[in-house]
Amino acid sequence: MKLWMYPLLVVFGAACYGILSTIIKLAIQDGFTASEAVTSQYYTGFLLALIIFILVKRGLPTIRGSFPVLIAGLFTAITGTVYGKAVEYMPASLAVVLLFQFTWIGMLYECVLSKRLPKQSEGVSLVFLFGGTILAAGLIDVDVSGIPWQGWAWGLAAAFSFAAFVTANQQPVPGMDVVTRLFLMSFYAAIAITFFQSPEILWNGMLGDGLWIYGTILGVFGIVLPIFLFSIGVPKVGAGMSSILSAVELPVAIIASMLLLGERLTLLQFLGIFLVLFGMTWPAMLQRFAMNRKLRLRRAE
Repeated sequence: MKLWMYPLLVVFGAACYGILSTIIKLAIQDGFTASEAVTSQYYTGFLLALIIFILVKRGLPTIRGSFPVLIAGLFTAITGTVYGKAVEYMPASLAVVLLFQFTWIGMLYECVLSKRLPKQSEGVSLVFLFGGTILAAGLIDVDVSGIPWQGWAWGLAAAFSFAAFVTANQQPVPGMDVVTRLFLMSFYAAIAITFFQSPEILWNGMLGDGLWIYGTILGVFGIVLPIFLFSIGVPKVGAGMSSILSAVELPVAIIASMLLLGERLTLLQFLGIFLVLFGMTWPAMLQRFAMNRKLRLRRAE
């Protein structure tokens, strides 16, 4: 696979996460709770991963050395849980901004683990991402004085958790292919979500009442596709850059809510989306310019 394809896989994986909040809102409008929708996401995602594993591998999974996969599975379940808690205490737009602090937190994780300082291009990118996130989420006119401290705590916990999920995906497991990684990660996440959310959907008839439809969509776009794409792309791109590229989740979330929920997109939000996209591509553009400059210098010699 060509090197330029790995960042695209990370972008597509993050874009899948962007539609989840809209699908959950549609499920709520249909009479289900957010907890029931999230639980159906993880259970259905595990079932789909199990089917893929059986069709592709036709054998028992190897769990030796799968500790990084266990950690990633736990953190993806924790992220869904604590983010749902944050939305209970504050507007969804503000919760999104807190979640998107994972961009600089993920960069911090990688810098600590690799014992390096952030690159100048990465710092500039984070500035554009932060400013664009505030505009895109429509926070200019939001009063935050009445928001309890629990909302801030849950929102930041979601950011730290998602950054840990991206970082854990960076750790390769020797001898473990992507399909096995998908199966084990979804399995660990499904077990964890059983303790945090609503496992009673397995026997109370909610799935048969239509929850399975939302669960299937959420399972595909919230478990199978992002885990599969992240498992391929993040080890090649790195956790820090993957955190920056994952900012595409916000524009996708806003556009999805506009198309499926009929929400308005203001001029400031459009400007914010542009800044987020620019911040995402800034390091790649600088790298491209540097490569072209080296080629010109070589030809001049």
